[in-house]
Amino acid sequence: MVIKNEYDLGQTVYLKTDTEQLPRIVYGIEIRIGGSLTYNVSCGTEISEHYGIELAKEKDALLAVGA
Repeated sequence: MVIKNEYDLGQTVYLKTDTEQLPRIVYGIEIRIGGSLTYNVSCGTEISEHYGIELAKEKDALLAVGA
């Protein structure tokens, strides 16, 4: 099985819907039935799980300032 992950362990990512654009660290990658991936990310003491489509490598400055 070849796994093509978009994000790597330890990489900083941003949640596309987070208006504060706080940085999150990828600390886990889970493989789901059918081959889809979810990423476990942490922001301070908060942890969450997201599909790759929900994450971004770059901060969205416009979202952060409410534009």
